[in-house]
Amino acid sequence: MLSFIAKRLMSGVLLLVVVTSGTFFLAHAAVGDPTPGLLGNSATPAQQAALRARIGYDQPLLVQFWNWLSHAATGDFGTSWRNFQPVNDQIALRVPVTLSVVVFATALAAVIGVAVGIACGLRPGGLLDRGLKLASVVLFALPGFWVSLVLVTWFAINLRWFPAIGYVSPDQSLTGWLRSITLPSVSLALGAIVMVAEQLRNGFLQVAGQDFVRTLRARGLSDRRVTAHVLRNASPAALTVLALLFVGLLGGAIVVEIVFNLPGIGSLTQSASQIGDIPVLLGLTAVTVVFVVIVNFLLDLVLGWVNPKVRDR
Repeated sequence: MLSFIAKRLMSGVLLLVVVTSGTFFLAHAAVGDPTPGLLGNSATPAQQAALRARIGYDQPLLVQFWNWLSHAATGDFGTSWRNFQPVNDQIALRVPVTLSVVVFATALAAVIGVAVGIACGLRPGGLLDRGLKLASVVLFALPGFWVSLVLVTWFAINLRWFPAIGYVSPDQSLTGWLRSITLPSVSLALGAIVMVAEQLRNGFLQVAGQDFVRTLRARGLSDRRVTAHVLRNASPAALTVLALLFVGLLGGAIVVEIVFNLPGIGSLTQSASQIGDIPVLLGLTAVTVVFVVIVNFLLDLVLGWVNPKVRDR
């Protein structure tokens, strides 16, 4: 088990180095000279040259990369080129907002998706099963921002159950925090619920038709115990989908944060991309990759517990 954990940690560190290094060179190639975006088109050549010297952009690219990598290895992502505030501080303020929405959305997808998937697997062709198929077609055909706007119109403007925009920290009000993240989380979770339910329903039906399940029934096991065996064998695919959804929801949070005016890493990524604030983009990339590595690591641990053969891969 220790070698299994060590391999996963090493692959996670390697992924972090490769992705952040690739992002560094791609960002510099895409942005080019960042001073017009940072100072505006009215800036004089002298002002642009002074800013390039201040942020170290006048140095060779490999020197810039080494400076960034050596500081990033210690957890220091430098300072923003826009306001010269530490990147770490800006990300630390934004991460709780995005994580609140994404974790809540993932929890909704896990709880509701698993319940619906099991119910559909136990009664294939039933009313709920047909409703799941219809929902999968409808939800994937609708744009995410349109769903968010409909939720705002119904539940925030007409019914006034939730705030339309803004974020309340749990330090200020736990109830206000929960109300402020409910609509963004639900808009993110709707598609994820359907995906988890469909994956678990299909896996459930596939496992339920295997010989060992018929053997368990022939031995006289109760339906509840047989269902538990089927669910354990069908769960790896659904867990993998759930982990991938968490990563996907991190990216999808950009649209949701814009619609609901949330100060998360999605809106910070958008503003940093518009002006070419490369240190902020690199810091956000590194943090996102760390989340991906942690989620995949936890997924591997769970899959290794469910199916010990996974540890040997």
